Amino acid sequence: MAVTSAQLTSARPVAEGRTNLWLKDRRWDMTYIILSVLLVPIPYILYLIGVNQLGIDDDVSRNVINGFVAIGVGGPHMMSTFLRTGLDGDFKKRYPMLIRSSIIIPIIVVSLAFLNLELLLTIFFFWAMLHVLHQVTYVTELYNHKEHKMMKRPQISWRSRAIDYALILTCLFPMAAYKISQGTFAIGTNDLTKVIPNLFQDSWFFVTMASIFFITLAAYVIKTVTEFRNGTINWPKTIFITLSVAVFFPLASFSNLDTAFQGANVWHSFQYLPLTFYIIKVRQKNGVLTNESAPLVSRFSKGESYRGLYALSTLMLGGSIAIFVGVYVLSGIIIPDIDPGRRFDTAYYTAILSFLWIHYYHDHFLFTDFEVLDEKTA
Repeated sequence: MAVTSAQLTSARPVAEGRTNLWLKDRRWDMTYIILSVLLVPIPYILYLIGVNQLGIDDDVSRNVINGFVAIGVGGPHMMSTFLRTGLDGDFKKRYPMLIRSSIIIPIIVVSLAFLNLELLLTIFFFWAMLHVLHQVTYVTELYNHKEHKMMKRPQISWRSRAIDYALILTCLFPMAAYKISQGTFAIGTNDLTKVIPNLFQDSWFFVTMASIFFITLAAYVIKTVTEFRNGTINWPKTIFITLSVAVFFPLASFSNLDTAFQGANVWHSFQYLPLTFYIIKVRQKNGVLTNESAPLVSRFSKGESYRGLYALSTLMLGGSIAIFVGVYVLSGIIIPDIDPGRRFDTAYYTAILSFLWIHYYHDHFLFTDFEVLDEKTA
């Protein structure tokens, strides 16, 4: 009995340590953070069904997918950022210049939407992909921080971090560089190669990006095998990185990049929403978020579920819908003979990107807070 008791006592910290590697718990992490990457192909499959099985026009099918993604998850995820920034009085007091400078972004978006839509979409594509990959590195660092904080392990080495980050940040670009070199890089009806410098349309860019990625991939495999053999592998983080890279690598090879990247948007948004809501719940339970600092957010975050916060984020889409209607009408007046597809794209991207780029801007700041879950009581 003494031996059995000792074995149980010594085993308990190991089990607890493994549990503590999860950001919240195993079920929550696997559902929202890790296996949510399996949502990526769904928009493209639905697009193909619409075109090939239902006989829907290509542009109509593409825009229907865009609309459903925007309303269902993309739009609410975009607006949910403001629950932590614009609607938080304490945040606005601490970082007033971040809030005030945000007004510059809609001015740039509206100007480019009418003057050079291809340039607008080129900036959007690269910033969007950087933002999505930034979120992957942020979640990775949350796992690193959790491992160090809860399991009292040494800080993750800079070499290990460099390999993880390099793999994540380069996984999308080999196939994108290949399509650019072939002159087939288009979002919807907009050919982005028109505004991409010729220097990056040569084969050297593809060869360079592919070489960097595969060298980094080899280093990642070696690092992971070494961690496994040493018993120091962080399984939640490793599974998360591996699945993310595996799904993202071929994404830019699809013929319809607009819908392909909507798949990335679905995954990114589905992951972002519960993570944001969980952070809000943690801050509220710890007394950081109060009725005085964020009355509207506090009111909608009551209870254990995320429904109230999702509803608030969805309601905030009203501003984006109003902009879409206004720009759609205005574009027909300014350019009477405008192509219907381009008219829709101009209104859609103006309405979405005005808020989306502010969301990117704020998140690049929020994604530096790796201690946001340290004092959790949820």
